[in-house]
Amino acid sequence: MTSRLREKYSKEVIPGLMEKFQYKNVMEVPKLDKVVINMGIGEARDNPKLLESAVEEMTLIAGQKPVVTRSKKSIANFKLREGMPIGVKVTLRGERMYEFLDKLMNISLPRVRDFRGVSPTAFDGRGNFALGIKEQLIFPEIEYDKVESIRGMDIIVVTTAETDEEAKAFLELMGMPFKK
Repeated sequence: MTSRLREKYSKEVIPGLMEKFQYKNVMEVPKLDKVVINMGIGEARDNPKLLESAVEEMTLIAGQKPVVTRSKKSIANFKLREGMPIGVKVTLRGERMYEFLDKLMNISLPRVRDFRGVSPTAFDGRGNFALGIKEQLIFPEIEYDKVESIRGMDIIVVTTAETDEEAKAFLELMGMPFKK
């Protein structure tokens, strides 16, 4: 069983991009490579329980257990030592990636207060899209009563597109709600 987004990609997105960019081969059409979700938890150095709750929340959101990221070097001003846990991240590929993006674009983003669309300028020059979310409460799996603290996260959508223009057209056809 394939996800709705993967079906949409094969039935609508590939023909649309082939026509728009005059690709000669189907293999030239941009596709999703991976989705990386990162949540930084600076307060975890003082309270290790925050890290556990972040791991649980990220597992619910992504459907996959995250990796705990650790500091690379010591910074005295931030009271940070090398190797201290400072965040969690998860890399989604395959079916989970399509399911997560479908949920993000169709359920979670419309739940953001005063949502008018995501920024069309958040591309990195190589066809990858970065999106910052201010609170994890927009995801339907998170129960409001069980949240200890509101945390933001970064979502990076990595595509095989060569340019930002191709990546933007690809994500628009996939259903990403860009600002007009």
